[in-house]
Amino acid sequence: MINSMTGYGRCEMTVNSDSGYSGSIIVEIKSVNHRYLEVGMRVNRDYGFVEDPVKKYIASKIKRGKVDVYISIGTSENAEAEVNVNIPLAKAYCVALQKIAESCPDVTNDITASLIAKYPDVLNVRKKAEDEKDIMDAVLPVVQSAMNDFIGMRTLEGENLKNDVLSRCDTISAIVDEIEERAPMIVTEYRERLTEKMKDILEQSAVDEQRIAMEAAIFADKIAVDEEIVRLRSHFVQMKNVINDGGAVGRKLDFIVQEMNREANTIGSKITDAALGHKVVDIKAELEKIREQIQNIE
Repeated sequence: MINSMTGYGRCEMTVNSDSGYSGSIIVEIKSVNHRYLEVGMRVNRDYGFVEDPVKKYIASKIKRGKVDVYISIGTSENAEAEVNVNIPLAKAYCVALQKIAESCPDVTNDITASLIAKYPDVLNVRKKAEDEKDIMDAVLPVVQSAMNDFIGMRTLEGENLKNDVLSRCDTISAIVDEIEERAPMIVTEYRERLTEKMKDILEQSAVDEQRIAMEAAIFADKIAVDEEIVRLRSHFVQMKNVINDGGAVGRKLDFIVQEMNREANTIGSKITDAALGHKVVDIKAELEKIREQIQNIE
């Protein structure tokens, strides 16, 4: 089984725990093509400690791709809070209000504790530090669920890529069969043209069959593509085996395609027949499409 490097997964879960974290957690994971594995994360400022464990978990599941992870951790319903009173500031406000009342006889002196508490910075609310283990225990299942969706999408797309690449390999293999069948005829046709040309030059004189055979043999050796075809077919077999073995095979497949391109270029440089030249162009076009698809494979 092979996987695509592009994928998306999302999970939103409300966690309820009497002893640990309780609240809403959202995890989104998406990825695009990349030469290596690169994981970027965005998480609430107070929960940066979840980054390393989540990155390690993702690295244990995938090998390549630029992965972006977004984690939103809602306020815990169990989180305790401390309310601190700035006594000196409250007294200062109280003194100021009394001065206003003394300076303005028509103003009612209605100073109360609740009134002073409304003024800025008199009351400071601070949430107690949450247990990191409780948070991780709550976050990890959500990450795992989002990761399952993410991997499922990569696997589905990977299967489509696999089928497309194998189909194009079959197309190229059929074209290679046509080249192999046509190649010997080129030598025969060359020999016939050479014989006719020699007859025209020599008119009624006898044609040197030995010279014709020698020239034809030299020509046949120049345009021989048997070795290239054997190697090209060997690459087909290797590519299919690698794909069927599965795993993170993208870079290996990319190397095989480079070798296939090299053989196709050599065949194209040797062939002088126009029809077969078009066949080589078709092979190279299919190889380019295969190369593009392989860029998406993990």
